[in-house]
Amino acid sequence: MTFASINPATGGPVWSGPAASPAEIDDAVARARAAFRPWSRRPLEERIAILRAFAARLSARKAELADQISREIGKPLWEALTEVQSMVGKVELSIEAHARRCADFTGGPAITRFRPHGVVAVFGPFNFPGHLPNGHLVPALLAGNTALFKPSELAPGVAELTRACWREAGLPEDALIVLQGGRETGEHLARHAGIDGLFFTGGSRAGQALAELFARRPGKILALELGGNNPLVAWHPFQIEAAAVAIVQSAYLGAGQRCTCARRLILPSGLAGDDLLRRLLALLASLRVGPPTDRPEPFLGPLVSAAAAERVLAAQEALLAGGATALAACRRLGPALLTPGLIDVTALRERPDEEIFGPLLQVVRVPDFDAALAEANRTAYGLAAGLLCDDPELYSKFRDEIRAGVVNWNQQLTGASGAAPFGGLGASGNHRPSGYFAADYCSHPVASIEIPRLALPAQLPPGLQL
Repeated sequence: MTFASINPATGGPVWSGPAASPAEIDDAVARARAAFRPWSRRPLEERIAILRAFAARLSARKAELADQISREIGKPLWEALTEVQSMVGKVELSIEAHARRCADFTGGPAITRFRPHGVVAVFGPFNFPGHLPNGHLVPALLAGNTALFKPSELAPGVAELTRACWREAGLPEDALIVLQGGRETGEHLARHAGIDGLFFTGGSRAGQALAELFARRPGKILALELGGNNPLVAWHPFQIEAAAVAIVQSAYLGAGQRCTCARRLILPSGLAGDDLLRRLLALLASLRVGPPTDRPEPFLGPLVSAAAAERVLAAQEALLAGGATALAACRRLGPALLTPGLIDVTALRERPDEEIFGPLLQVVRVPDFDAALAEANRTAYGLAAGLLCDDPELYSKFRDEIRAGVVNWNQQLTGASGAAPFGGLGASGNHRPSGYFAADYCSHPVASIEIPRLALPAQLPPGLQL
């Protein structure tokens, strides 16, 4: 079956090609299995050299990759370029993480070594079609695994360009195999008996289905990085202008299609919260919204598809019908292009605990900081949370009580360090954070007690006589 990716800004095709059939997936698994032993037995220094050559190829083709990301996903070019740079930076961070977290170590006569799992599947999302799967693939290949990469069907062209960079870097052909396709391709690969693990970045519903599938397969490793209904608390910040900018960057970067985007803005009741809202609304009105080809470049581009935009508008309509108040409603400027939305949901008796994946931020007003903390934790998710506040004691309380894997203070929620773990709790993950800690799930420890010369023990146990 042939499918195509569509430019969300123009509606025109970007890439087209066949989806992998079940027989082709079976063949790919067998090829990756055959490639595993020679790849894993290559000296670590040789694998590192290929990774560094890959980073060099990414840098050389940065403009081409960024253009592909922009055309397939709708990101402004400035944002797509930062994604490619993150892909480049991931290589050295992965080498460092592998050296620090997976180095052989001894304790008395015992030695611990780390081995790759074998053949791993990597499922990539559309919102960072280069950077996020790269965050699994680089450490997995470094550890000695071979990989089967199923990219998002919305961004197949980015995956093909990435594969080309790997080939140019000297990676053996079957060490990384790209399997294009949609849900059927992913399901067949996920259920395949020949894989040793699966690393997934995507929605919570799909992650839950994978968790249920792998619960019956304890011998295979599963790493999940899912979404979040992320809270951002702004509590009497001294710099209202800086707070408004941080809120905009937290909620609307990537057209609100980052998994760490703020979904709920929690503010104090009263004048302080009112002042911040006024400044925020003024800033939203000044944002440039448009297709990536606009000059000067927009801050906010289109969502990945017209269907994605429709889902955001439908979620907004449901909230408004339930009693929310539109402060600045999302409006459609094109099939996939929305203005940033800000709605007050304080009056809703039952606020849905859902990840609305787009540029729609919900405001909740509360009377005190304890109520703000309770509201922030009122979610089954636990990916990211942030506090904009100048009081270190309040931050200490927030940091200790908030349930999230990424907790920021006076920093946009969409800011995460590649030198730190990245992942969430509850419906946001399964305690296998990626980022710097991806090294932890790309190999497994093997403990040995090794004595070069066999000898009788100094003392035999009771009941054992020679």
